[in-house]
Amino acid sequence: MKTVRKTSIFPADKNEVFRRLLELKTLRHVAYPCATFTPVDGKDDMKWEPGSTSCFHFRLFGFIPLGIHTINVIRFSLEEGMYTHEANKFVPVWNHEIILEEMPDGKCRYTDIVEINAGWKTFFVSLWANCFYAHRQKKWIKLLNKEN
Repeated sequence: MKTVRKTSIFPADKNEVFRRLLELKTLRHVAYPCATFTPVDGKDDMKWEPGSTSCFHFRLFGFIPLGIHTINVIRFSLEEGMYTHEANKFVPVWNHEIILEEMPDGKCRYTDIVEINAGWKTFFVSLWANCFYAHRQKKWIKLLNKEN
């Protein structure tokens, strides 16, 4: 098991960041082009809520198919943040937590923590995850700066 942790200060308050977390289009935007997520059922109106499960066709860099990626939502609230158990055939454990902390200046401290277990591939997957979450957080900041 390997843990990846990335933190950034976002130029929006906690409520705004959480509101955007609720939207699938935000995940798709901040992940692109490192990863693409297309709902298996073709519906873009899914909801992130505790107990829900969503399945996506996952493509690395938008063109390398890595099968179905399943996201099981364990926790998802403004107060507690988000926690999911995720998996696909190449990475059987991808537990992702997002922590949102309100800052006194109307900004939000955003932290991604990911536990990864992919057997002998864990080291390589964690290297990619480090780059992926740095990329995601930069795209988040750019998105929020554009909107504010």
